Amino acid sequence: MVQPGGGFDMQQILQQAQKMQEQLVNAQDELAKAEVTGTAGGGLVTATVTGGMELKGLQIDPKVVDPEDTETLADLIVAAVRDATASAQKLTEEKLGPLAGGGMPDLGGLGLPGLPGQ
Repeated sequence: MVQPGGGFDMQQILQQAQKMQEQLVNAQDELAKAEVTGTAGGGLVTATVTGGMELKGLQIDPKVVDPEDTETLADLIVAAVRDATASAQKLTEEKLGPLAGGGMPDLGGLGLPGLPGQ
């Protein structure tokens, strides 16, 4: 990336940045389509959430429905949604981690004082 004489190859830096942008967009698209589930009450309540944290589905086993105790059902629903959301967050970190937290691209060992990782 460093040209003879110490200058930067801006074309190569821009190409690398564009490639990273494309990878990020692709990863975000994959996440938007991905679905994960979370459960509570030993599987009595199951929530389905997308990688974009959108609640897509909720299944409730009739055994857990008690008109006299809606509080327990509400707690199980919240727990299942939290479980699914935590799984979606983990998936997001796995997909975007290298892209979102990568900092500066490798500049051929040049090292720029004062920047993270230097």
